[in-house]
Amino acid sequence: MNTKELRGKNAAELKQELESLLRAHFALRMQVATQQSNKTADLGKLRRDIARVKTIMREKAGQA
Repeated sequence: MNTKELRGKNAAELKQELESLLRAHFALRMQVATQQSNKTADLGKLRRDIARVKTIMREKAGQA
């Protein structure tokens, strides 16, 4: 996920993207906890993507 792609989206699209990332993060966390998956590196990637989306949302809120 690029910041350029995120900056091109509007607030509703960013909110939808954030919700999908949070759901994916939760699902992966549960898979790791129940030892169904060992992709722990993906947890960090998802956390960074969530932080990126939140940052862009905060920037757009400050401009309005």
